[in-house]
Amino acid sequence: QVRLVESGGGSVEAGGSLRLSCAASGHPASRNSMAWFRQTPAMEREGVVVYRADGSTAYADSVVGRFTISQDNTKNTLYLQMNNLKPEDTAMYYCAADDRLRWFRAEDYNYWGQGTQVTVSS
Repeated sequence: QVRLVESGGGSVEAGGSLRLSCAASGHPASRNSMAWFRQTPAMEREGVVVYRADGSTAYADSVVGRFTISQDNTKNTLYLQMNNLKPEDTAMYYCAADDRLRWFRAEDYNYWGQGTQVTVSS
C-alpha cells in the first residue's frame, strides 16, 4: 500500500514561488511513476509533471521552464518547485503514484494524496 501526503501549498502573488512536497510510503516498486496533477472546480484533473523510474520526465506545456520536479530518495519525498507562478496556476495540487510506467492519464494512477491548495493572486 502506498500513502502520499502533500504539503507546501499556500497563497502567493503572481511571479512568486512555492515548493510542494509529497512524502511517500510503501515499497518503491509501487511507485514506478510519480506525478503531480492539479484540479479546479471548472476543469478536470490535469497532469502537471510525471517522474518515472526509467528516468524519463514530462512536463505539461503550460509549466515548462517554470516548474521543476525532483526527488529525494533518502526521504522518499517528491518535490515540485514552482517559479514565476501565474493566476492560472491556482488549483488543488495532487501527488499521484502507480506501480507501472504511466504518463498524464489521471485514471491510470492507483494512489493519490489528499491535495494541497495553491492560490496565485494577480
